[in-house]
Amino acid sequence: MKICIFGAASAAIDHKYVTAVEALAEQMAKRGHSLVFGAGGSGLMGAAARGTKRGGGYIRGFIPKFFRDEGLEAIYGSCDELTYTDSMAERKTAMEDTADAFIIVPGGIGTLEEFYEVITLKQLGRHHKAIAFYNIDGYYDTLEAFMHEMSAKKFMASACHSMYAVFTEADALFSYLEHYTPDYTPAQVLKHTEN
Repeated sequence: MKICIFGAASAAIDHKYVTAVEALAEQMAKRGHSLVFGAGGSGLMGAAARGTKRGGGYIRGFIPKFFRDEGLEAIYGSCDELTYTDSMAERKTAMEDTADAFIIVPGGIGTLEEFYEVITLKQLGRHHKAIAFYNIDGYYDTLEAFMHEMSAKKFMASACHSMYAVFTEADALFSYLEHYTPDYTPAQVLKHTEN
């Protein structure tokens, strides 16, 4: 399975996140899965790549040309396949189309934007792939509470909660991805809140 990991590029984060994501990605590779990611060499993107490499997995990276040209962030140098895109939008689309499933590890603005794009596309029936959070040290507790607040206040259909899952243990997360069966809930159900 080709698994896309979305996560922080920041190198300033607590090392506990780096250690956890390296271990997650190593386990992913040892289970026979490959990595699709944003080709960053630092933060949790770099951790995902290093862990995958350590586990013997295949790494497919996508990064906009301007990251290289403007030196915006380190690019992971040991991708098995690296594609330069013309824009951030093209990068996201390439990752979304290439991946069979998505894992969201702790991240900032870009990571949240990537999550909300893939869940919006799933809500609209554009894909039916598994989406899972790896909630290290409760990082996504507040986001999960906000998702429930959105549905409680009718800004999101409660059925949308079934489009993703949150895990604190890697084994449970991989079991979910490996046994995932899409339910093909119609977009009309996922788009409309209850009266």
